[in-house]
Amino acid sequence: MPEMKCEACKTTWSPGVDDLVRNDYWPATLHFSTVYSTDVFYSYEELKMAAPGLSCQAFLRMLDQRTLRFGRIGKITADSFRKSFLEWEAVRFEVDKICREEHFVCPACTPDMLAVSVDGNRKHYRFKNAARSEEKALFDGIFIAKDDEVERFVDYIHSTTNHVSGRGVCGGEWSAARETSQKSSSKIDEEGLELAVCRHGVFLTALNMFRGEIYAYPLYLQNKLANTPISFFAMDVTCKYWPYLNKVTKSCPELQHLLSMKPFLSVFHAKAHDFKCEVKWSGAYQQGAGLTLGEEVEQCNAFLSRIAVTTKHMSKAGHTDMLTLMAMRWNQQKFNNLATSLACRYQKATKRLESQLQDLESMRIQLAVTQVEVEGWVTDIKEWAEATTSQKNADLDAVINRIEVLVASIKRRSQRLYKDTDGSKGRARIRRKIREEKAILSSVVEKYNSMVPDTERIAFDIILSDETVWPWQLSHGDAVDLKTKRKAFDVVMAIRRLEEEKKIVLSEMAKHWKSLSTRADTLKEMSCQLTSEALKRIKGFLSLTLRKKQEVTRMMKHARDCYSKVLTGTSMDFQNDWDGYDSDSELSDEFYELSSEK
Repeated sequence: MPEMKCEACKTTWSPGVDDLVRNDYWPATLHFSTVYSTDVFYSYEELKMAAPGLSCQAFLRMLDQRTLRFGRIGKITADSFRKSFLEWEAVRFEVDKICREEHFVCPACTPDMLAVSVDGNRKHYRFKNAARSEEKALFDGIFIAKDDEVERFVDYIHSTTNHVSGRGVCGGEWSAARETSQKSSSKIDEEGLELAVCRHGVFLTALNMFRGEIYAYPLYLQNKLANTPISFFAMDVTCKYWPYLNKVTKSCPELQHLLSMKPFLSVFHAKAHDFKCEVKWSGAYQQGAGLTLGEEVEQCNAFLSRIAVTTKHMSKAGHTDMLTLMAMRWNQQKFNNLATSLACRYQKATKRLESQLQDLESMRIQLAVTQVEVEGWVTDIKEWAEATTSQKNADLDAVINRIEVLVASIKRRSQRLYKDTDGSKGRARIRRKIREEKAILSSVVEKYNSMVPDTERIAFDIILSDETVWPWQLSHGDAVDLKTKRKAFDVVMAIRRLEEEKKIVLSEMAKHWKSLSTRADTLKEMSCQLTSEALKRIKGFLSLTLRKKQEVTRMMKHARDCYSKVLTGTSMDFQNDWDGYDSDSELSDEFYELSSEK
């Protein structure tokens, strides 16, 4: 480094790390032979968020071209840049920890959480021969659980429960519903990522999969998150997972507390399940769930899957660090937009509720029924879903079971066509399997039609639709057919969920505001505790806390504007209440009280 000289007092000195950092530079080597401007790191991070598939080499090639364009020489070393970038991010993370900032906690889901959505992402595999390194990840255990801890838990569950299969009510052998998978012997190391997110799409935790999507992986995440009160646990195979969980808790009493959560079958995935299974398990029919879909993890998977094209070639440490970093930045975007999102949810729920009430009234007029009769139909559908279908003919039972399994399998494969594979060859194999199963299904349907009366025959063209009602599930002798009852059932359930959603969103607004005000008070308290002696030891810390306090204040102002627009005219007239407050904490307490009253 060049020697620095003050023109006023003629003092000379050699700059150190503090001088570099103060001037927005980051040293790449101990002797400062290479330094990076932090602006380059910010640019790379922002490009990764905008285009997650961008590789580090591609970014550096762009910088090399700029170097040539402006008449300079030199080449940036990829390993040096990547390591310096991750070290810089790790230091930023440690600074955030000092400021008590939580990256994987949703402000609207604290202190209690309505729902957690868990699913696996098979695209996040990593090749065994990719950049082998013994370096430990800088973000080890921060977001992605440590592999040895997960392995010990899985081995304990398997040895205690003897690999129970956890079959549910809708039949079929699904790749996401197995417990007997062994570690892969192929050319890949990690087979994917199991993720848990809240209903606002905020990453909570994750783990590396080594045995496919076995039940023990979501069980580990469920147990890890159980310290926070959670109402619903959402999966795409809940109907199979929950019987498994019940059986595991009998052998592992220490996991009994997990049964306090309610099972929640993802709303869209439920369309690929059996008709009865959907009514019994789908989140659209769960009391207290609001408009929670259980599909929030799919949005997060869509983002992370775009990063997988580069992380599969990284070392294990680089793979962990990059995924953790991207998850943190994704969560930060969610936090910044949370107020807008909650306000939009409240508006949409209000409008949809009015529309559904009109639809229900139109249906009652069209069918000439009373509200009491409609409620009776709702009860009939619930009882029908809980009832078991029994057949006297064993041969017919086998054919019926075969039809249900094939239909569930075809729907499942079609639904996950672009999720389970990241290449055209893999999708071609799945399409070929779908064609084969459809051919088998056609022959089984013909066999079934030859065994039943004409009134109970089914058409192959319509059995793969979402609204299929099997003839053997219909109750004969009822004046109102099941489809009519189901239509009324859906409308009534939608109204109930929308009414719940409005209350839930109001509660989440209060939690979000309380979280922001608590954060602002914490930063204010930290800045006040710094004495002059402390300032000498921790240069810049006061400036850092004040800057973060300013950011929180900006977020509070944005939240106030968003919430006041949708709450004006109600008993929570937020804009009028705001003017009378002198401090953020007073405003927070009053807003929380108003939300509780609502």
